Order: sequence, then C-alpha cells, then structure tokens
Amino acid sequence: QVQLVESGGGLVQPGGSLRLSCAASGFTFSWYPMTWYRQAPGKERELVATITMTGGSIVHADSVKGRFTISRDNAKNTLYLQMSSLKPEDTAVYYCRVVLTNRPFWGQGTQVTVSS
Repeated sequence: QVQLVESGGGLVQPGGSLRLSCAASGFTFSWYPMTWYRQAPGKERELVATITMTGGSIVHADSVKGRFTISRDNAKNTLYLQMSSLKPEDTAVYYCRVVLTNRPFWGQGTQVTVSS
C-alpha cells in the first residue's frame, strides 16, 4: 500500500534550519510529482512546493521563496524540504503528498516549531 512517512521536524530557533524528509513506498516514486504542504494552527492547509518527476521545482508560497528548497532522490524514494532562515510563522505541521490516479495520498505530518 502507499505510504508516505515524514521526518525531520522539531523545535528550532528563529533563523535556524531544518531538513524534512518524506520516505515513500508502495508506488513507483520516480514516476510522480511530489508536493509539500503545511498547516499552521487554526489555518487552512497551504501548498508550499512541488517537484516534478525529474527534479524541476516550484515554490508556491511567496512567504518561503528564497528560504525553502524542495528536492528528491529517486534512488532512495525520498522527498526533501530544506528550510532555512526559519521564522515563527513557519510553525506548522508539514505534510508530503502524492496524487495517484486522481487520488491524493498524505503522510502523517511532521511538526515544525520555530521559537526562541
């Protein structure tokens, strides 16, 4: 079955960095675009970044452009989100997502808290 497992979240001070990972299984990872979303407390889930099958990337959220980078390692079936210059407003649960035959699959999320 399709599984997406995020990791790498935690508590970080403002200005710090984190790298999130999303380990994928149950489908041919290299065939599909992948996406990171995030959801802050009391807010709707927000599209953060997308990466194509071959590594072309799009950062959708204006608030993270220049600070977040999405990447993938198709040999390891893993998606990444490198986050730098973190701000308190980046505090959220971060999710990876894949859409297979028009059905979205989500991981369980990983909490990122930016606080001093």
